[in-house]
Amino acid sequence: MKYLFHLLLFIIPAQCLADAKSDSVWVRQHYTKREIYIPMRDGIRLYTAVYEPKDRAEKHPILINRTPYSIAPYGEDAFKAFWNNYWMNYLHEGYVIVLQDVRGRMMSEGVFEDVRPYNDHKSDNNRQQIDEASDTYDTIEWLLKNVKDNNGKVGAFGISYPGFYATMAALSQHPALKAASPQAPVTDWFAGDDFHHNGAFMLLDAFGFYSSFGKPRPYPVKTWPKGFDYYSKDNYKFYLETGALKNFAALMGDSIKFWNDLYAHPNYDEWWQVRNTRSHVQHIPKRTATLVVGGTFDAEDCYGAWNLYQAIEHKAKNDNRLIMGPWAHNNWALNSYEYLGNIRFGSNLSKYYQEHFEVPYFNYYLKGKGNIDFIKEANIYFSGVDRWRGFNQWPPKGMNEKALYLQPGGALSFSKPAPDGGNSRYTSDPANPVPYTEDVHFGRVKEYMTDDQRFASRRPDVLVFKTDVLKQDLTLAGPVIADFFASITTTDADFVVKLIDVFPDDFSYPDSIKGNGKNYPMGGYQMLVRGEVMRGRYRNSLEHPEAFTPKEITKVRFTIPDVAHVFKAGHKVMLQVQSTWFPLVDRNPQQFVNIYKADDKDFVKSTIRLYHDAEHPSAIVLPVLD
Repeated sequence: MKYLFHLLLFIIPAQCLADAKSDSVWVRQHYTKREIYIPMRDGIRLYTAVYEPKDRAEKHPILINRTPYSIAPYGEDAFKAFWNNYWMNYLHEGYVIVLQDVRGRMMSEGVFEDVRPYNDHKSDNNRQQIDEASDTYDTIEWLLKNVKDNNGKVGAFGISYPGFYATMAALSQHPALKAASPQAPVTDWFAGDDFHHNGAFMLLDAFGFYSSFGKPRPYPVKTWPKGFDYYSKDNYKFYLETGALKNFAALMGDSIKFWNDLYAHPNYDEWWQVRNTRSHVQHIPKRTATLVVGGTFDAEDCYGAWNLYQAIEHKAKNDNRLIMGPWAHNNWALNSYEYLGNIRFGSNLSKYYQEHFEVPYFNYYLKGKGNIDFIKEANIYFSGVDRWRGFNQWPPKGMNEKALYLQPGGALSFSKPAPDGGNSRYTSDPANPVPYTEDVHFGRVKEYMTDDQRFASRRPDVLVFKTDVLKQDLTLAGPVIADFFASITTTDADFVVKLIDVFPDDFSYPDSIKGNGKNYPMGGYQMLVRGEVMRGRYRNSLEHPEAFTPKEITKVRFTIPDVAHVFKAGHKVMLQVQSTWFPLVDRNPQQFVNIYKADDKDFVKSTIRLYHDAEHPSAIVLPVLD
């Protein structure tokens, strides 16, 4: 990262540096900082930085961000680099900004627990139970009593893991908490966020993150521990040569508690279920509004944003709204972001979001300023046509599920296949897995979410189906469903489904696209719109895995996170199906064994068939908006 930072110093325009210096001076002129330990109900103290406006002419709302990632820089003379990011909006509005190291992290006391389970604090027996909601409640109580000139109204927000803590803030039930915004929120680490998708282990992210984040800390500590020392910067090479998951456990060692817990709970048992925040959102009080935010091309917590919104909508009675833009993880918090890889979206979308949605939202609930009638129930940016649309519900009224059927010869059609449609097959070899991206990388790259899939189309272990050229636009708005009839020659296999927008051969943007710093030919581009994996053993239940009977035709049906995309007339819809996606997803031994305990010798080839005849009409079910 330090090399990237030095490079950026050369490419940031002089005006931006001048603006940053100006903002830095402004913050120090208008704000004071103090660092304190705030006591919790059990006596543990949480390290907290409070940035307070010097202006005492009016009462100020409080905005809290709780994080496991550090509230650095530490020291009352060391100000956070607020300038040139979204925080400046709130500083200019006169908010009290509160940053806190969560329990057991960095400078805070106590023991850290990943996605600490929530307790129902309405029960007398649980009022003294400690969780992230109770820590938020106690923090708010202290702030209201000890921050001068606060107006008695509090908001909370956070992105990614801090998005989980924003959900916990909403669950704190504190009467002063008027609004919370979980953004790309960690919601369910087994079903769809970060470390598992439908039970499949997201190896690249998990090992890269926990080999550093998970290390036991000395107390107190102001810096992160060093991560794993890789012998190769080619992640495909490193992860393939390391082999089975038990080998990664050996590299990780015994000191990282969550890694050991993860291996001890290979299925969606109670240990995982209590960490699913969707199970608890019915306890969010009506008085606390929620604004769920996410990116349609977020590689980490796209699932969490869509599904937390739906859970709150169905279980709670509060004002609950959704904003989804075409961003990678966290990119709505930047001042401008137009490209994801080689795909161009509208200009300055993050700034538009901050000024048009988020800041007015908090101003309304915490300052009583303006109105938010223009923020619809669901505010969704549609890629393909690059524009925002507002809806009174999501999925929107007028969305109909329409099956796009697999056909012989690699065709896709809204017509059902013929009686003699047969099947298509490929052989999945764990020793030669399909890479998740064409290029050589060290860490997981966000650009894969819209990557050109032509490299995968050429592989024999990837099935490719596509429509004829579309004669009119096809608008998708909602979840996608994979509905397959399949057989395999072993007792388990993964199913990776990729929904792809195929650009016309003569396509070109009005001006060149500088994806990754280079011009790129867009004619024939196969843009990944959404990809998802299902570990086959969990096809009927994440709790109770089931082996396949070799060569027996079996129903495999699962939901893929929502899309908001328009396939333009002149384009084609493509579907790719494969059984490895490496090293993004760990390799399935393709045998019904405990994958976390499997040996290298347990990995075998499997022949997978997808059937497309009248009796077995495999399809991808699309959320078509009329």
